[in-house]
Amino acid sequence: MLPLLFVDVDGPLNPYAAKPHRRPEGYKTHRLLTPRWEALERRRLSEWGLPSKPVKPLRVWLHPDHGPVLVALPFDLVWATTWEEEANVFITPVLGLPGLPVVHWSLPQPVTEDGVFWKTPEIVTWAKGRAFAWIDDEITETDFAWVKEYHAGPALLHRIGPRRGLTQHDFAILTAWANTLD
Repeated sequence: MLPLLFVDVDGPLNPYAAKPHRRPEGYKTHRLLTPRWEALERRRLSEWGLPSKPVKPLRVWLHPDHGPVLVALPFDLVWATTWEEEANVFITPVLGLPGLPVVHWSLPQPVTEDGVFWKTPEIVTWAKGRAFAWIDDEITETDFAWVKEYHAGPALLHRIGPRRGLTQHDFAILTAWANTLD
């Protein structure tokens, strides 16, 4: 059985924190108006007293080579993103990925009371002891320690810089780790 690879969108696939005029090399700009983004923006515009102002699509940078590279990795891919099902609707077609299983979050919060990223316990629960790697831009040392304590199987938590997104070096790390498993 292949290990799981939990994939976040913003940070690893969309280097959102790069300066607007310095898109990382190889990434293409996409303007996406997802239902969730539109609802958030409509609420914000309404709070500002601008309820009829049009909602601007979300700027998303995606690298067209990432889809084929992800599919070729020795993993079963799973979305672990706040995009949830919208990742299958808006991201998979752009990258040429198949529809992926999705981790559904209960109540997203910045961190838990003990400093653990709110995604961490839910990813461990979803994995059910199965070997997994996780790529995200918000992983911290606290999450490494939490996974080590509460996950029975092998795990690789790999933080991706949100200004650069995934690189060939990151793909090499994931592949090397997966190849160490029996």
